[in-house]
Amino acid sequence: MAVEYVAGDADIAPVAALIADPTRAAILTALLGGKALAAGELARLSGVSPATASAHLAKLLDGHLVDVVKQGRHRYYRLSGHEIAEVLEVLARISVRPAVRSLRQSRQARLLEEARTCYDHLAGRAGVALLDLLREGGYLDGVEPTQQGEDLLASLGVDVAGARRARRRFAAECLDWTERRAHLGGALGAAITGVLLERGWYVRGKVPRAVTLTDEGRQGLETMFSGKELTSHTPVT
Repeated sequence: MAVEYVAGDADIAPVAALIADPTRAAILTALLGGKALAAGELARLSGVSPATASAHLAKLLDGHLVDVVKQGRHRYYRLSGHEIAEVLEVLARISVRPAVRSLRQSRQARLLEEARTCYDHLAGRAGVALLDLLREGGYLDGVEPTQQGEDLLASLGVDVAGARRARRRFAAECLDWTERRAHLGGALGAAITGVLLERGWYVRGKVPRAVTLTDEGRQGLETMFSGKELTSHTPVT
């Protein structure tokens, strides 16, 4: 029997089918870090051959879930937008976490829980703590910067006005799938995270999506927040 949709409803089945395949789900999850990755790297991360990864990437391109960036003869893939990342994060919150079966997996899980990028904003314990400190210090009223907050963020180098002009939500609570509490998302969360990475206060490591607080970042953030720690310090490796 043919499925009949109410006029105006979105047909979510094709998108859901694209995400439901385990290999494509692994590829999309790998791209949640916000970086554009080559097909070979995505093949390695998803545990399939390059030819298989390319076939799945073609389907994701056709479904508008990923975009391709060309640099010379090289092609790099990325999520087609923050909306895709938001959908994947919501799915992560209601999905079962796979069992940790090795010391390597245990270390990876610990790093992701401590600090990671949720597409383009800071997540994990570090992201949740950052939102808490911004609110406790009177820098945010909900998710809206106060005048004191605008001044603090400007001193850090965050372009708040530019974030307001972005073609996405300015600021929003994003429920963290490991902490089950909110971190700061939206254009403002992305702008803050971008500055933290540009300053070298956080650096990306070998584990996809994971970021690590540096000694310089720890000192800088403690100065900003009057000695309060954003997160426990994990040495850069």
